[in-house]
Amino acid sequence: MLKCNGTLLPVILILALALQGCYTFSGASLPPHVKTVAVQTFKDRSGAGVAQLSAEFTEKLIDVIESQSSLNIESDRNRADADLEAEIVSFSDEPSQLGSETERAIANRITIVVRASFTDRTRDKPFFTRTSFSGFDDYSVGDFAAKEEAIEAVVDQIVDDLFNRMISNW
Repeated sequence: MLKCNGTLLPVILILALALQGCYTFSGASLPPHVKTVAVQTFKDRSGAGVAQLSAEFTEKLIDVIESQSSLNIESDRNRADADLEAEIVSFSDEPSQLGSETERAIANRITIVVRASFTDRTRDKPFFTRTSFSGFDDYSVGDFAAKEEAIEAVVDQIVDDLFNRMISNW
């Protein structure tokens, strides 16, 4: 066991205080000039025709931006510091698990892929372009409520990933 004479503790405290501000995430967030963002309505290019999916993505992303960041939503993209455009490029609802006796699907998987671009309009340069975000969730075949919950879970996954990418600038 290491013994100390009482002078080690003050030295450690002084070092800890001195080094406290040395590590930052300054490169991992939006630049300070970006205070407003315009979120365009998600376009549905999936061909699946899932009612209200575009609106659901758009509304959830706006809610997350407003509740989890200091960014303000600007309805006019020409007045916004940054602009987000996104499109749903794929929606699938396919069997994910077969029953051992019947070889029929007992679970289906909802998979959604969204492609997005986020642009710094002030400096006219992209933060990221045409980046894909995807998510999936399974539900029991024939359970409409579970299917709706699976879709909502996938939307939440993608919105969280997209938001994190927007604010992290990695």
